[in-house]
Amino acid sequence: MTISTQPWHLPASDTGVHLDMIPEQVLHALGAGDTANLDPIYANPFLTGPECDWLWRHRSAQVGNAPGDAPWITRLIIDPQRDVAVGVAGFHGPPDEGGMVEVGYRVDPELRRRGYARQALEILLDVARTHPDVRTVRATISPDNVASRALIDGYGFVERGEQWDDEDGREIIYELSVADADTDADADTDTDTDAAQR
Repeated sequence: MTISTQPWHLPASDTGVHLDMIPEQVLHALGAGDTANLDPIYANPFLTGPECDWLWRHRSAQVGNAPGDAPWITRLIIDPQRDVAVGVAGFHGPPDEGGMVEVGYRVDPELRRRGYARQALEILLDVARTHPDVRTVRATISPDNVASRALIDGYGFVERGEQWDDEDGREIIYELSVADADTDADADTDTDTDAAQR
């Protein structure tokens, strides 16, 4: 089954926050650092700055090698009330042979603590839960990223081990069965940070 290239959103959301696919030519321009002629929605300082530079290079190469990954990977978190990208979120790729997808999200530091990471994670969990090829959602988070760990704790993710990532260092691996995925967690934290958005 294919995945939608249309914006992803929660059907019952009252905020209108959605995840928009990045056009391939824009993704490659970001990956090459060629941002002079980009639409302002893509050319903001967070998206074109050093915090996302490695992400665009990685995703541009990924889509160059596997074009079918494009609908699954990094999207813009759009707040329609601001009409601006407030961050990025998506999966690291389509489900693997075991039905696992890994989530990643990163919110502009100037716009954190406003619930954007939570809303992005809820959208990603909803997409995973409703896609027949997905059985497990994974998040890998640095042990010192307390805010992101608190966020996923509210959704029932279970620690499964750890790994070493060349970009992010030591990461704790968390997983959630989509059968257990709840897109309306009862966590009371309002954290916005990032979970290994590669």
